[in-house]
Amino acid sequence: MTLGLYTGAINKERLHRRIEELSLVGKIGDSGVCRLALSQEDREAVMLVMSWMEEAGLEAHIDPFGNLIGVMGGANPALPVLMLGSHIDSQPYGGRFDGVIGVLGALEAVQTMEESGFVPMMNIEVVAFCDEEGCRFNKGLFGVRGMTGKLEDGELARIDKNGVTREEALRQFGCDPALIESYEVTADRIGAFLELHIEQGPVLEFLEQPIGIVSGISGPVWWTVEMNGFAGHAGSVPMPMRRDALVGAAKAITALDRLARETPGAPTVGTVGSLTVFPDSRNIIPEKVSFTVDFRDIELSRRNGLETRLLKEIEEAADEHGLTYTIREDTKSDPRYCADWIKKTLRIEADNMGIAPPPELMSGPFHDSLTMSYVCDYGMIFVRCKEGISHNPKEYSSPEDIALGAELLYLAARRIASHEGGIDACRR
Repeated sequence: MTLGLYTGAINKERLHRRIEELSLVGKIGDSGVCRLALSQEDREAVMLVMSWMEEAGLEAHIDPFGNLIGVMGGANPALPVLMLGSHIDSQPYGGRFDGVIGVLGALEAVQTMEESGFVPMMNIEVVAFCDEEGCRFNKGLFGVRGMTGKLEDGELARIDKNGVTREEALRQFGCDPALIESYEVTADRIGAFLELHIEQGPVLEFLEQPIGIVSGISGPVWWTVEMNGFAGHAGSVPMPMRRDALVGAAKAITALDRLARETPGAPTVGTVGSLTVFPDSRNIIPEKVSFTVDFRDIELSRRNGLETRLLKEIEEAADEHGLTYTIREDTKSDPRYCADWIKKTLRIEADNMGIAPPPELMSGPFHDSLTMSYVCDYGMIFVRCKEGISHNPKEYSSPEDIALGAELLYLAARRIASHEGGIDACRR
């Protein structure tokens, strides 16, 4: 289906114009973006999206966690809200669609409702969550976890590579961290959450399908591992007498890769994406190595088995080379599955659009939906991306595919928001 043949309710030209305009904030190269969470670029992007929310008639504000929230009032504000959104922060070497289409697609859906005169039964909130990516402070989903009362001790003291704490970054962003302690999390305030997102994988392109319905999100585990040995002259310390932290780390890293590949066809993945070496000199034996570990799987027992075996591999590597080590757990979540009634709603509305039934597929990457799944029902729509590329300036989804995904989001949200009994009635 081409954009020229596609007719729908949303203003697709406005949606794509906003995507392109937002991509100029923090632009790198021809098509990439760098908008690290709570940075000056992130602030500029948030203020731009806020202006569009206000243009659409929403009441917009930024909460103490840096989340941008736009509210469309409903006929019965006492009902649990329907929330739509994603994030607009990026990786340091990121693309212009990751997260963005979920925020701007949600905004377009709600603005279309406003312009058509539709009044939802409950309030609808469009949210651009703060720091989904987690690359700056090594722990993601900050904004959504803050909003839902799931922050952990010490989160504001986390530092970036320049020594800036998250608390300092929040202040620089214009937030008041002192308000976090008094922030009230109301049980059952949110009834359901819908997120539109690029797939960040190759499945939809392989299936020649523009959009898909997500079945669930893999459970991620993030560690920061530090291995400590002893520095010495590279030319004079005999090999049997060395306590080389980098050799121990290398064995742990290759063990992760081996374990993640062990079950043919399984969606298990394991990655070490960041590594630092001290003292970082050509002719000094490395004394300290710090590296990140990311592994995930949709099947909890298999993921937990990998965790147990990787811990043993790290311990054996440390013993073999006379090292000590520490492991800090930065993130750990179980796999979470989308609500059946939301998947059914998406299938009904896809059929009403006259498109082929979207395939169901799991998400390897985590999303804001992962945290939302602990407080409400959630559903996700995936949009095909070229060659499955993401977290890369070459990331690309076509205007036609994005328009289809945004239209499906609009129709599903409108159907849910039409129920007089609110979201509880939708589940029945």
